[in-house]
Parts: sequence; C-alpha cells; structure tokens
Amino acid sequence: MKKGQLGFLTGTHAVNDLYQGAIPAMLPFLMSERHYSYAAVSGLAFAASGVSSLFQPLFGVLSDRKPRTWLVPAGFVTAALGVVAAGLSGNYVATWLCVALAGIGIAAYHPPATSQARAAGGSSQKAMSVFSVGGTVGGAVAPALVTLVIGSAGFDGSYLLAAPALVMAILWVLKGPWMRWRGHTEATPLVTAAPTASAANGTGRTDDWRAFGHLVAVIIGWSIPFVTVTSLVSLHAQRELGRSAAAGAAVLTCYTAAGAVGTLLGGWVGDRYGRMTSVRVGYSVALPALLGIAWAPTFPALVASAALFGTAMFVPFAAQVTLAQDYLPNRPGTASGLTLGLAMAAGGLCSPAFGWLADSSGLRTTFYALLVLFVGPVVMAIRLPDRALYTPEPQSPEPAEATSTGSAQ
Repeated sequence: MKKGQLGFLTGTHAVNDLYQGAIPAMLPFLMSERHYSYAAVSGLAFAASGVSSLFQPLFGVLSDRKPRTWLVPAGFVTAALGVVAAGLSGNYVATWLCVALAGIGIAAYHPPATSQARAAGGSSQKAMSVFSVGGTVGGAVAPALVTLVIGSAGFDGSYLLAAPALVMAILWVLKGPWMRWRGHTEATPLVTAAPTASAANGTGRTDDWRAFGHLVAVIIGWSIPFVTVTSLVSLHAQRELGRSAAAGAAVLTCYTAAGAVGTLLGGWVGDRYGRMTSVRVGYSVALPALLGIAWAPTFPALVASAALFGTAMFVPFAAQVTLAQDYLPNRPGTASGLTLGLAMAAGGLCSPAFGWLADSSGLRTTFYALLVLFVGPVVMAIRLPDRALYTPEPQSPEPAEATSTGSAQ
C-alpha cells in the first residue's frame, strides 16, 4: 500500500465531493430566496447528479485508454467554478447550467482518481474505504460551509466557496511529481490502457459482464433513494417538522457524516468478514432506516433515522467499487465510470419525478414511495455473486516482467 499517494488522493476526493455536497445544501436557500418549487430544486439535483453521471462513463473509458491524471485537478476545479457561478447567477436556467458544469467536473474527477486509489491501496477493502471516506467527509462538511458562507454573506459571497479547490490545486502542483508512479514496478497500474484479450485469458482474468450488469442494477436502485434523500431531507426537517434552516443543514450534515462512518465500517467488515457481508448487511439495515425517515414524527427521530440510513447506505460502498473492478478486471476505468456514473444517473434522472410527487402529495408520501422502490434493489444486492479479489503477483525488478504484472492489473 502506498500510503502517501492514497492519503493525498483521499484529500482531493474530500475537496471534489465537497462541491457535490454543496449543491443539495444550497437548495433550501434557493427555495427561500429565489422561490423555487420542489420540482425546480429537484431539477437542479438532476443537473448535479444526472448530468454528472451520464458523463462519468465517458471519462472512465478515456482513463482506460491512456493515463490522464490531469483530469483529477481539472475535475474538482471545474466543480468549484460551477458551484460558485450557480450562487452568483441570476435566473433558473443559468443556475441549472452552472450546476450541470459542476456535475461534469465531478464526473471528470472520479474514474481516474478511483483507479489510482485502487492501485495505491492494492487489494485492501480498507484502503478503498479510506479513499471513499474522503468523499463522504467532503460531503459532510459542505452543508456547514454553505450555511456559513451563504447564511452570513448571501449568494454574493459564493466566491468564498472556491477556497478549498484553490488550496488543493496549489498542493497538486507542488506535490505533482510525488504523485507519479516511479520505476518499472510501479508503472501506473489501473490507469494504463486495458490489456489485450490474450493477456487477460492468459491470467484467467476475464470480464464478467453478466454479474457486472446485476451490480449496475443494484447501484441504480441504491442511487435513487440516496440522491432523493440527499436533496429533500433538509427540506423535510423544515417543511414537515417546522425546524429552521440551520436545523435542516444539521440533519443533512448528520446524514452525510454518517456516510463516512459507514464507509470506514464497510471497509473493516469487508477485510475481516468478506466484502459480500458488508454489501448484505448495509442493504438490509438501510431499508428499515429509510422507513424511519418517512415515518419520523419528531426532529430527533428524523436525525437518528437519517444517520442510520447514511451509515447503512455507505457500508457497501467500497465493496461495490472493488467488486465492479473485479467483475471487469481488464477495464477498471470503465467499471468505475459505469458504477459511479451511469448507474448513479438514475438517481438524478428520477429526482425531478420525486420533486413533482413532493409538490403534489407531500414529502412523507415521497419517502414512502422511495421505500417501496428500494425493496427490489435490496433483494438483488443480497443475491450478488462474489468474485475473488485480485492480488498482484510479486514484483520483479526486470522491466519485462514488471510490465507484464502491470498489464495483469
């Protein structure tokens, strides 16, 4: 495990996903100051998650064909620019386009960064969970940062939200040489072009598209309640339970922070008991937790249910990423792009529909509808097949053998 590289990539993940989390944190302010409807703010959630997810597979394919490490800083800087511009824009269309730009930046970041993190962490589930938790920490910090900036300075102070990306971009420039893989034995594993079919057959590492398709279906079912709860749980606290904007931000923070706990817990469970255990436990607990969000009669009950739901939803997260890459061992960037991208698009694509449902029938009805929809993915997740984790062969100092080993990854 290359701890320095993994740690630095985890920091970039925190910054990138801070901007992913900033968008839902801005929605209550947009509703109150610009008088947007539930459908309108759900449309912004689609611009962030849906557009981002549709672009992410493309960036995954590009990462498989040729190393493009520059996409990592370009991604989080673009995300920051989109969020800042959305805060400063004056009408809904401009805001939507700016949020979509932020989503594209987020999409550009994930496939190359995830492939590099898998290479730095080897076959450890805990290593991938550490990288993943960087994103959930960033998302957890976002509501507090947005509330602090916009709550005190208004949308005119949105430019202050660019500070984390600026700092990390400077660190990337300073630490760029340190992030490069050195020597023949560390030649950009998992971010090089995919190996040939003969090489794959020679190592027994063939792509299992059938199992991968089942995993994508599960993640689609995961993304719909995740994106919808993220965009509406703060409003649920304010509109249904009569709490303040700060309280709404607090429940969103608890929800996203719980995801960090769940990600680390899932990595530990995956290493100790097998990654399929983390998948099955996570989905089994998430279902009743979502029921708690829909039912919650008081604010403490909502906070507790949201925290449990956030934890449970992210227990399988690291396992799903590595499982996707092991289903498609010869196309790790594509696997990351499809599972983190196209599958996640379903959440953004369905978000406007749930926004319209909330406008017409209320938030509680919306959460109960999510609960019914979530039953199918839970059953499918429990039945997912495992695939043996790939452990790299011992590295040889000779260039030819090192290159072969890198190709096997």
